[in-house]
Amino acid sequence: MDAKQLSDGLATRFPGKILGVDPLDGTLGRIRFDPAVATDLFRSLRDDYQFTHLTLVGATDWIDHREVFYVLWSDTDRLYLVLSANLPTDAPVIASSVPIWPSANAHEREAWDLVGVKFEGHPDLRRIFMPEGYAYHPLLRSFKIHEPEDLEVKVRSD
Repeated sequence: MDAKQLSDGLATRFPGKILGVDPLDGTLGRIRFDPAVATDLFRSLRDDYQFTHLTLVGATDWIDHREVFYVLWSDTDRLYLVLSANLPTDAPVIASSVPIWPSANAHEREAWDLVGVKFEGHPDLRRIFMPEGYAYHPLLRSFKIHEPEDLEVKVRSD
């Protein structure tokens, strides 16, 4: 399979929902997609195109939107594929990929914790680095370092 075959097949299966295909050295490319078809796209890539491994999920705050990206691996073709979707800043929500690729579990928790992307249907979407109840997502560009008196300091007593 090559990048053209993959992009043509996905464009046929998801008309108007594949927003672009960008070349990316050493991979089949980066496919930009509409987040509304996330679950169906993930399932199709796993079942129809043999992308059986998800190696990374991440997110970036671009101020005017958030981007979530996925890196997939195909044992059959021995190639990587990158997926990305833009999410609105005021509602950065996308379907969880954990039901398709269980390896996404900790990656999605990290993207939630640090960038504030909510993965609907995630089996355990909770903080992974920051303490529970922490009101901020520290990798957002709007995040400001707090004055020490603004933070609650917990002391452990054993």
